[in-house]
Amino acid sequence: MDSAADKLDPGSPENPQAFGKYLLLGLIARGGMAEVYRARSRQSGGRLYAIKCMRSQLAKETRFVEMFVREGKLAVLLSHDSIVRTFEIGRTEGRYFIAMEYIGGKDLTQILRRCQETGSRIPLPHACYIAAKMSEGLHHAHTLNDADGKPLAIVNRDVSPSNVRIGWDGSVKLLDFGIAQAMVKFTSEIGVLKGKFSYMSPEQIRGMPVDARTDVFSTGIILHEMLTTEKLFRGDTEFQLMERVRNAEVLPPSKFNRRVPEALDRIVMKALARDVADRYGSAQELAQDLHTFLAPYRFDPNKEIVEHVRTLFRADYDTEMAEIAACQRVELPSGEDRDASMVMTAVEGVVGSVGGVQLQIKSLRASDEKLAQLVAGTEPSAKSGEPVALPTPGAAPEVTQPTNPAGPKGLWARLRGRWGKTE
Repeated sequence: MDSAADKLDPGSPENPQAFGKYLLLGLIARGGMAEVYRARSRQSGGRLYAIKCMRSQLAKETRFVEMFVREGKLAVLLSHDSIVRTFEIGRTEGRYFIAMEYIGGKDLTQILRRCQETGSRIPLPHACYIAAKMSEGLHHAHTLNDADGKPLAIVNRDVSPSNVRIGWDGSVKLLDFGIAQAMVKFTSEIGVLKGKFSYMSPEQIRGMPVDARTDVFSTGIILHEMLTTEKLFRGDTEFQLMERVRNAEVLPPSKFNRRVPEALDRIVMKALARDVADRYGSAQELAQDLHTFLAPYRFDPNKEIVEHVRTLFRADYDTEMAEIAACQRVELPSGEDRDASMVMTAVEGVVGSVGGVQLQIKSLRASDEKLAQLVAGTEPSAKSGEPVALPTPGAAPEVTQPTNPAGPKGLWARLRGRWGKTE
């Protein structure tokens, strides 16, 4: 835990707190590794930011700093309408931070929970549209190349409802690529298993190599859950849950929701095929089939999703809109930024481009030399073309164990041994 002296004043619209080039306007969320604040730039404009600040106690350990910077570095490279935009990684007033776009709304976990509480469902076209937009964002990440045109081989591996943000404006945004596998990293850790068990693929549970089709499977789980308002994989113990994911015995969503037509059943079941060869070959293929299925509905997300989400959370919507309005009324102070030290920013017209994103790297203070090196440096994976893990600690249940898919020392075999179960 951070001491009282180490805690950052979160500020408020009535009492904004200067933080480098930003004004902090209130705490949004607190996690095990970082805290997220609502903020505005001190320089200009009414845009709101979500500033993710690493907890000061963790910043004293190099390994946590490296994890945090790797997460931010990967996020800056991802520029797509279905992925929350990350603008900067930096260090100011001795604190490491990531500056992201602020998305007012709710995550998909909250929406599913509210539907369960009210005995309602996410409308079928809404569910298909959300899954299609998720798939488009994932395909962007899966096909991203580095500045030399080489595939970064990004696999999210943590596609879950809590990482899908539905904006009050109907937008659909993927939030967290922090534990993604990519070539942009500093130390190789091949074969690491991380993520939430209920949304993993069978090959991920087994500790086998993963590719884009693992994220397709996870998207299929979420689509199934949106259509049925029930979790697809459950278990009284972690072992039982992992066994069910491993076997991937799935009933079509129409068995739980009679409004699901056969054509949509086929799409869901193809995404959830246990064998990767039987699945969609890419997230883009899944998105295309979902859009084709949606075409006859003449679905208008800017109207229908907006109305649905605001109706589910009317009081929360009114409260957040009032808070946003208060933030936008804050007067910007004059004078220079205090102790600002950006080290990586997405900008236009500078040398260096990854996936079409222009990057600028700079260090304004000698004390930030190490941070600049972390941002600028890359190391190849142990095997050419093979994705490597970007570990990030978090509050979600995770397992981190080296695996050996080819032999009995894999994670699955070790877990079976732990519980006394054999093949």
